[in-house]
Amino acid sequence: MTKDMTQGKPLKLILAFSIPLLIGNIFQQFYNMVDSIIVGQFIGEEALAAVGSTGSMVFLVIGFCNGIASGFGVMISQAFGAGDKKRLRNYVAVALMLSAAVMVVLTAVTMVTTEPLLRLMRTPENIMEGASSYLMMIYGGLGATLYYNVLSCILRGVGDSRTPLYFLIVSSLLNVVLDLLFVITFHMGVAGAGLATVIAQGVSAVLCLIYMLKKFPMLRLEKSDFRCRWYTVVQMFSVGLPMALQFSITAVGVMILQSAINDFGSTVVASYTAASKVENLSTQIMITLGAAMATYCGQNMGAGRFDRVKEGVRQSYMIVLGAVSVAVFISAVCGESIVRWFISNPSEEVLGYATTYLHTISWYFVFLAFLFLYRNVLQGLGNGILPMLCGVAEMVVRTIIAFTLTGQWGYMAICMASPLAWIAACIPLWLCYQIQIRDPQRWFLRKRVHPGKN
Repeated sequence: MTKDMTQGKPLKLILAFSIPLLIGNIFQQFYNMVDSIIVGQFIGEEALAAVGSTGSMVFLVIGFCNGIASGFGVMISQAFGAGDKKRLRNYVAVALMLSAAVMVVLTAVTMVTTEPLLRLMRTPENIMEGASSYLMMIYGGLGATLYYNVLSCILRGVGDSRTPLYFLIVSSLLNVVLDLLFVITFHMGVAGAGLATVIAQGVSAVLCLIYMLKKFPMLRLEKSDFRCRWYTVVQMFSVGLPMALQFSITAVGVMILQSAINDFGSTVVASYTAASKVENLSTQIMITLGAAMATYCGQNMGAGRFDRVKEGVRQSYMIVLGAVSVAVFISAVCGESIVRWFISNPSEEVLGYATTYLHTISWYFVFLAFLFLYRNVLQGLGNGILPMLCGVAEMVVRTIIAFTLTGQWGYMAICMASPLAWIAACIPLWLCYQIQIRDPQRWFLRKRVHPGKN
């Protein structure tokens, strides 16, 4: 079922679109947390540290895939908002073809560079083998991850946020079963956890494709839709690549920070891993709002309704305040209890490191909430360059902290790295939006998708 977000009350539309996304994101976190929970509970602290030490490297590549998919989704939502079904189908076809090319390149590069990057990040030797085997499984299945994200973004681009949720729930449950089977029954270790994730995502991708072709006549592609003009390719990549690079550049900063964390030893790595999972869970409303606003703004830009963009952003502030309150409660109040999900009988030292991190970042969640909001609003309007540059700012801040402040501040530098990076990225995004929304014809009208334009 498609949803036209160019008509009706903005807040009601955003909330209705966000609820399935939020449930899906929570399941996605559950999906991602299962690997850590099972290896931490059934294999041990070192296995959890092995999986945790790969988080930034996984984010580097998976974030790139998510960015490409989101960029393609923005173009599709703009075409849908403009009512241009011919261009919509062409964008879908080109997105599928470009994804195949991206998949081949990413898989080849990541499989070759896995171990050198782990050593560059100073991964402790006692977790090196586990980290490498987990990454090889994840990277070997990048095609499944990429196509699930692309197909989900296609469906969301035409206003269907429910169907990806249903398939994600199926995939999440399958991941749990396969994790238990591969790790406990077949004794495959952390590699089994990675394999379970890849298979589950592959199933989700296939289900999304079948549903899209069966239920959406406007998305049933014909041979002519696969005509790949250079203009279309450039247009798709002009939005998709900056979004992909924004994720990956941010991930590079996280990787640099992870190298500093690795110097503290596997106990701190395990603590930080568990705390990061709590952080990710607590911020899901912020992430959901950002994804919803990207689609909302994309459709309304396609229709030329910049007045609705401005009103939607203004009304979303109420959701931001609620998101911050929920995030603080989960991290600061429930954080220690959730950390125990990941480690069987954690020591006081592990709990101390984890709770210190969670209590520190909780004070700065308001900056993260507005960062997600304005980043996605600008991306939905077709401005991918500034969010990418703000990703560079995040990377620079984390790099400075990793190389200059850990010696003076110790573990507290690790705790402050993300909050300072959020502030550095949030402020210019807010300023840019305030400037550009005052004169949208100057900044955005030239990028608008016009109905009937070939």
